Amino acid sequence: MSKTYLKPINTPEDVAITYKGNLLSVKGKLGEESLEIHPDVEILKKEKRIAFSPSNELPETHAITGTMRALTLNLIQGVSEGFEKRLEITGVGYRAKLNGNKIELNLGFSHVVNYELPGGVSADVPNQNEIILRSIDKQRLGQAAAEIRGFRPPEPYKGKGIKYSDEKIRRKESKKA
Repeated sequence: MSKTYLKPINTPEDVAITYKGNLLSVKGKLGEESLEIHPDVEILKKEKRIAFSPSNELPETHAITGTMRALTLNLIQGVSEGFEKRLEITGVGYRAKLNGNKIELNLGFSHVVNYELPGGVSADVPNQNEIILRSIDKQRLGQAAAEIRGFRPPEPYKGKGIKYSDEKIRRKESKKA
């Protein structure tokens, strides 16, 4: 079993961490986020380092301790640097346009797909075939990107659809007569 929870997290100078009850709050230059810590996880805070410890020796407690450490690391990175996902649109006539808090997607359907961005997620459309999503919350950002990609996932024959910029599409050979 992995014991990554043993490794303490060094917090940057511009990030303030407060822990009261079961609520861990992280405040940085991009915003503020909070996380409810599981009751079986103990937090040890020393100056600019934060460490996690399980309260008992059950395997489930070790697992949840590692999860709490990873979620806290994501909070710290989110409020100090932020997260970004890039989506690429491939296909003839497929395009995206930003309208305030909505993204209009023309994806070959008989209608335009309007996607309203969730709170805390911002978008930028530098050209009609690229969408850049930004947020301080990694989970919310990933969910928004997955929902947009879900409107027209890339197909394996021509590669048309919406894909992540770092995603590799396995192409299939077309059927022969």
